[in-house]
Amino acid sequence: MGLTSGKVLVIAVAGAAALFAATVWLWPRLAGRGPRAVAGRIGLLLATQLAVFAAVGLVANNAYLFFGSWSDLLGREQKLGTVVDHTPGAERIRVVGTEPLDVPGPGWPERAGRIDKTVVTGEKSGLRSPAYIYLPPEYFQPQYRKRNFPAAVVLTGYPGTAENLIKALDYPATALEQARAGRMQPMILVMLRSTPAPPRDTECVDIPDGPQAETFFAVDLPDAVSRSYRVGTEARNWGIIGNSTGGHCALKIALHHPGRYAAGAGLSAYYRAAEDISTGDLFHGDQALRERADLLLSLDRLPPRASSFLVTSSREGEPNLRDTLRFIGKVRPPARVSSILLDSGGHNFNTWRREIPPALVWLSGRLGA
Repeated sequence: MGLTSGKVLVIAVAGAAALFAATVWLWPRLAGRGPRAVAGRIGLLLATQLAVFAAVGLVANNAYLFFGSWSDLLGREQKLGTVVDHTPGAERIRVVGTEPLDVPGPGWPERAGRIDKTVVTGEKSGLRSPAYIYLPPEYFQPQYRKRNFPAAVVLTGYPGTAENLIKALDYPATALEQARAGRMQPMILVMLRSTPAPPRDTECVDIPDGPQAETFFAVDLPDAVSRSYRVGTEARNWGIIGNSTGGHCALKIALHHPGRYAAGAGLSAYYRAAEDISTGDLFHGDQALRERADLLLSLDRLPPRASSFLVTSSREGEPNLRDTLRFIGKVRPPARVSSILLDSGGHNFNTWRREIPPALVWLSGRLGA
């Protein structure tokens, strides 16, 4: 049974409740001062607390999907990190599974689309990362068989799994709904973690003597997808969107690589690369590299380019409001900037679910097939 399985959650909650009841029932019998009574009380308390802790942890994980599997929880996915010796010409996208979109009605690809579970290998960065690729229903319909589609890279926050984007944030289902309503054009979604070298938070930086995360997202990923799917290779064919850390990455990649991405959307983004225990030493003393990861400084220093940006915040509940307004004020033509400012909303999935539908519509309007 998987970590996010409902059965696991029911068993954990039932176990915690049973141990609590057992503690109440057996406590009078263990009221003595002897070694056995003391050991029994300690054992019951520890077992009950551990069971309650496990149940609460599973409830929180099912709500926010911090970890998508037991191997993810135990750190076994570290093997999907840096590839030391990359063979030229190797397969850049390997499809390891497919699944229909979880929406009401028939699950045929030409009706609802399909999600490909893949592993993407970067030619220049030498990095490899799992990714879910959503193909809209039009991709499989005969009248569109010769058509290319626009694509959007969708990035999680940190820590996060690509499954969050499907199960918690509903990106594919939202894109399908908006396209069916005629609000946006059909788009391919390339959904993955904001770090291609977990468990390290790479902040989309080309780290000296370390993972080349910026190169992976800016160069390798669109190249690999365009070779395997019907997506164009021009900047107007590509957008990038993400929340929190993924939002910072999306804005940074769009800002520094206008020849690759025409538009970037940062939901609850922050504007300077984090530097903490999860990132390690990102810049190795290189101040120019540190300042490159500061989006507000970059807007001041880079020549204006014909890029489009979307930023989001809320007037109550988000810590990034002040910097978001500063970012908006620094964008100069021919670049364009749009915003979503909620009256209230915290740094959480519920807030992002309110922003994703209009953000996808906005992104669709900036891209071409």
